[in-house]
Amino acid sequence: MRRKNRWCQKFPKIKLIKRQEMWTLTAQGWAIAIALIAYLIFFLFTHVHSFLAVTSPIQSAEVLVVEGWLPDYAIEKALSEFKNGSYHQIITTGGTLGKGSYLTGYKNFADVSADTFIKLGLEAEKVVAVPTPFVVKDRSYASAAEFERWLANSNLKIESINLFSLDVHARRSWFLFKKILTPEINVGVIAATTQDYNPNKWWGSSEGVRTVLDEGIAYLYARFLNWKA
Repeated sequence: MRRKNRWCQKFPKIKLIKRQEMWTLTAQGWAIAIALIAYLIFFLFTHVHSFLAVTSPIQSAEVLVVEGWLPDYAIEKALSEFKNGSYHQIITTGGTLGKGSYLTGYKNFADVSADTFIKLGLEAEKVVAVPTPFVVKDRSYASAAEFERWLANSNLKIESINLFSLDVHARRSWFLFKKILTPEINVGVIAATTQDYNPNKWWGSSEGVRTVLDEGIAYLYARFLNWKA
């Protein structure tokens, strides 16, 4: 017996579990929590597209900046916006073409969209192409930064612009242009409606889901982690 007591004192009993009190939700609490989560998901689905595809123009903007990668139907809408507004200049931006430059003779989206405006009837002196240097990533930031550099070296003195973009890409581009240009220049934004999917039911197509998720993640990354991306 003494030998056993000495062994117990030398090697105390090991406890692997213990009993403790814990707060948990009641049935009513779980019901409220599930309802709240369901409402948040519903709110996200019904409002995320309109948040990303933002339109907030400046009525007195002097220049319309058009992202050159836009499809032709969006270029047509940009031309209508130019004719109906108080603008006196269109500036097109955009990086290098990934395919087709050997066939078309164009090297970048800025030149493609500028000549498209002219083909649609816009006077050549009213549109200027500002190509973006080749970059592997951060293309939206590079376009905004190149526009700022071009503007600083030009004779164009302006106080406000409207940025013309497409669908859910508008929020991120607007954020980047404002970061670079304000407070010297006020920046508005106009988002053309996409024809690739139904914006009111974007979750009903794979194209809509991919586009909204990609742009949503990209905006959050730019907004909270690295705005130059």
